[in-house]
Amino acid sequence: MSEDFRLDMGAPWLNLLATRGRHFGAQPVERIPTVERLRDWLACVELTPLAPVTDRDLEAAYRLREALRPLALGAVDGVAPTADEVGSLSRFLKPEPVQVAALDRLYRDAPPTADAAFARLAHQAADWLTGPLRHDLRACPEQDCRGVFADPGGRRRWCPSPACASRGRVRALRKRRRGES
Repeated sequence: MSEDFRLDMGAPWLNLLATRGRHFGAQPVERIPTVERLRDWLACVELTPLAPVTDRDLEAAYRLREALRPLALGAVDGVAPTADEVGSLSRFLKPEPVQVAALDRLYRDAPPTADAAFARLAHQAADWLTGPLRHDLRACPEQDCRGVFADPGGRRRWCPSPACASRGRVRALRKRRRGES
């Protein structure tokens, strides 16, 4: 059974990154391994498409997630994105037709397709990564995690996962007991 969704990273696009847990570890956790789980995740972030979710949509979700990961980590680490990284995200930045009367409902209305949902996530990520909210991004220092999360107060050290904080605290305690700095 796959693990529960992480919906505490600070924004839906960051929660998408968290659909693959312990990404850099020996045994990553895939939280959306099936079309059904992707549909459940989209419902949790209020982006349930009107059209059925397909296997192609699942592959697109993986591509979007992995297009966002290096951009998010680069923003945290102060590394400028490459043209290829920007291009990978740009493929998802499809405009939805918007009527002036519908502007206030743009993000409340259900997207017509999963592609439209992914476009909304990509636009949200692009807004964060290119605006002042990028300064609120942090990455978990746990090497198997490196989960990116929003930290507007600048006081969090680890991602919202209690496991990462616990491992980090135990490691720090052991280091202090050995007399290391």
